[in-house]
Amino acid sequence: MYYANSSYFSAIFITLFMLIVFSIWAMNRRKARLERFADKELIKAIAPGLSAPRKIFKTFITITAIFMCLIALARPQWGFEWEEVKRSGLDILIAIDVSKSMLATDVKPNRLERSKYAVKDLIKKLNGDRIGLVAFAGTAFLQCPLTIDYNGFALALDDISISTIPRGGTSIAAAIKTAIDVFKGPEKKYKVLVIITDGEELEGDALRASKEASELGIMIYCIGVGTAEGELIPVIGERGDREYLADKAGRIVKTKINEDILKRIAISTGGGYVRATQSEFGLVLLYEKSVSKLEKRDLESKMKKRYQERFQNFLIAAILLLFIEPLISERRGPVL
Repeated sequence: MYYANSSYFSAIFITLFMLIVFSIWAMNRRKARLERFADKELIKAIAPGLSAPRKIFKTFITITAIFMCLIALARPQWGFEWEEVKRSGLDILIAIDVSKSMLATDVKPNRLERSKYAVKDLIKKLNGDRIGLVAFAGTAFLQCPLTIDYNGFALALDDISISTIPRGGTSIAAAIKTAIDVFKGPEKKYKVLVIITDGEELEGDALRASKEASELGIMIYCIGVGTAEGELIPVIGERGDREYLADKAGRIVKTKINEDILKRIAISTGGGYVRATQSEFGLVLLYEKSVSKLEKRDLESKMKKRYQERFQNFLIAAILLLFIEPLISERRGPVL
């Protein structure tokens, strides 16, 4: 026998134990009250038909019926049949900008951390899709290969920071080229790249790389993080105090979102663009409204046992016992 909700067993046995203890306490309390009312021999003379064993039997039936209901909650199963289970999905690469501009706090707590939270929300929506992670700044690095191990992916996601890529700058083109390497193969479907960045490309040719990706069947979706007004970039100075990033001339750098380049990249591959806001980052919405609707391929097929539910047998037994219990009298037959 197999129980689908075996975790309920501890609660079932605790409940059963409490019912037994309560029943014993209730019967002893009733007996004590009767004895205070009259002597034992007098009680026998007054109510010769009362039967303690019958009362115990009725209590046993009630407890058994409740126990049957509790067992039904654990969903007992036995007997099975084989069925073919197919897993289908997409290959989704998430490319996250880890350049210093992602430390700007125009999206709280900062652009990078907010992006990581959004990707974790996306993981909860996935069901069969493979997901991988690319970190990029002046160059790009495959942080996590395509996998269905979502917990392992989440650990790799937690590890990325602005120190993940030693080379500074922002190269969206490098992220796209890394995705092309990951998606190598003759298949020209089922490939999705999601780029999360503020769009400030400082090197490379992202549009040329996106056209190459489109020829290989890779659809690119972009999430723009930041505001048009821009924000200063907080950094830790040499003395450990908080400062703001400055260029080589000593001027404070203000980072702004560049939506134009992101829109052009997305359009060139047939993908889409969403601008993240504080209330709605847009990644989950993008997946639900667009990415999840794409054609998926069969990734795996295997035979699985499907057990047959038997909880109804225990419920029927419990109902029958509850019908029988009131029909049993606590009194013996007529005393002559």
